[in-house]
Amino acid sequence: MTDNARARKLADRIQVVVAETLDRRIKDPRLGFVTITDARVTGDLREATVFYTVYGDDEERAASAAALESAKGVLRSEVGRQTGVRFTPTLAFVPDALPDNARTIEDLLDKARAKDAEVREVSTGKTYAGDADPYRKPDDDEAEAETGSRAGDGADGEAAGGAAAE
Repeated sequence: MTDNARARKLADRIQVVVAETLDRRIKDPRLGFVTITDARVTGDLREATVFYTVYGDDEERAASAAALESAKGVLRSEVGRQTGVRFTPTLAFVPDALPDNARTIEDLLDKARAKDAEVREVSTGKTYAGDADPYRKPDDDEAEAETGSRAGDGADGEAAGGAAAE
């Protein structure tokens, strides 16, 4: 039986403990500017996944990942000491994809803005091919019906008058 509230609380506590321990105790020179973004714990509280981001290029990200892997034992010990749970969960560090996703979305939004500006520029000073409002209105239908019936009368009259003239 799993307790999701307990797992969430433990995940939040693990996130804080790992971030503080990285800041205060881990002095690995490979560890760059690391931010712990999220932590998730399985329902049985045996495994924890810690998500992180690293400010820098790919080389700094790889060095920080190696530093986190080497500090995993110290971090797990500190998590066990500060949380007081019976079984200290194993830690798995996963680079967070959120910054990459945000960058992709920003690029797509920039492309959309550029296309909108292009369309706006092309349409400046242009007029509609037909009427500005191409939809029929109830008043137009009534006027058409009246004109159509008068035109029909005239056509019948001409036909009748043409037959009489022959």
